[in-house]
Amino acid sequence: MGCLSASASAGGSEVRAIANGWHLARRLGGSISRRAPSAADVAWVAAHLLPGEARLWQQLPVQDRRHSILVARRFNGLVATATRAEIAGALLHDVGKLVSSLGTFGRVAATVIGARTKRFREYHDHEQLGVAMLRSVGSEQATLDLIEGKGRAAGALRAADAT
Repeated sequence: MGCLSASASAGGSEVRAIANGWHLARRLGGSISRRAPSAADVAWVAAHLLPGEARLWQQLPVQDRRHSILVARRFNGLVATATRAEIAGALLHDVGKLVSSLGTFGRVAATVIGARTKRFREYHDHEQLGVAMLRSVGSEQATLDLIEGKGRAAGALRAADAT
């Protein structure tokens, strides 16, 4: 998510590239912090996840948990009628990144270099890997669809993750 459009008009692509660069720089800054989510945020997460989903969410590194909460809250603001399953999808949209086991700087390298190694490919394929993980713990189809970029709220998740 957050990729640049290849069909951008002349001049507009440079603006989007700069905006995307700032977005990635902010994300890197957030990835370095080890501050845990607040107790109130963790309680909000627990109210939206099934038990198996919650176990996977707890496995995320602390910075990914904070990011997931931020994205899910933005998503919930964009989709006022979001269901529990859709909010779960927003919370778990990056859970497949667990498979690659890349740290912050490995993720930066994977983003810059691309899917050239097995772990970098796993990082880039995290949505499909996450869907498989979530299917195995009994997530609802609406949760899986959202992570796959399907359904009524897929655009809202992309927007919430790109901000």
